[in-house]
Amino acid sequence: MDNKRLTEILETLSRGSMSIDEALGQLRDLPFSDLGFAMVDHHRVVRKGYPEVIFCQGKTEEQVVEIAKTQIDHEETVFGTRANEAVLQAVADSIDGVAIDRLGLCFWKKSAHWRPRDKVIGTIVVCTAGTADLRVSLEAQRTLEILGHPCKALSDVGVAGIHRLFAHREVLEKAAAVIAVAGMEGALPSVIAGYVSCPVIAVPTSVGYGSHLGGMVPLFAMLNSCSTGLSVVNIDNGFGAACAAAAINDLGGRCISCNGKVPD
Repeated sequence: MDNKRLTEILETLSRGSMSIDEALGQLRDLPFSDLGFAMVDHHRVVRKGYPEVIFCQGKTEEQVVEIAKTQIDHEETVFGTRANEAVLQAVADSIDGVAIDRLGLCFWKKSAHWRPRDKVIGTIVVCTAGTADLRVSLEAQRTLEILGHPCKALSDVGVAGIHRLFAHREVLEKAAAVIAVAGMEGALPSVIAGYVSCPVIAVPTSVGYGSHLGGMVPLFAMLNSCSTGLSVVNIDNGFGAACAAAAINDLGGRCISCNGKVPD
């Protein structure tokens, strides 16, 4: 249940078109539903502006489907990450109208109340060093889509062919924020952060050869970057990078100190 739906219930109650018992019936599972194995947080959309996201890794197909159906019953947008093929197939078989990105390991179903963010600074650019990093990049892109933020993807623009990156100079210069996804030695985020004025969020990936240490090498490289304005998330965490970029981009339309409204 999002802020819009909550407002509709309260306004209907205020007009007398709904009884207190009916309103309580619709709000009974706020702030969470206890499924025994999971407590689905329906209050998160009120606090954060978007519903709880299902991290599917380590969950059974049945658990993921039940969580998703509970969210749908509460008129929430459903979004799952790190879903393996068995989970994706179970979701596809159980939920009508669900969208799936098999490479990005994601699925989603937008609620009738979903809307794109109407007040943002601009477009978030997601740069991917190599095609092998695309899974993590797609997780970030799908997350931005669900959060309602405009996104543009630049793929295979790593430092082994740096001219490919600078062919997109205008796009980079106009970005509200950049997510830079890279494995191997992890150099791409430092290059971008040294070029653009907007915040850059670096995502190290687990793509690389033996001494790459499963993503530790690019993680350390990004953490030790001399480029300013660069933040780093955990290995393969495209979701976390997208949430951070959305929070940056949303500053054009939200102000916590003024109850969500930008002062005149």
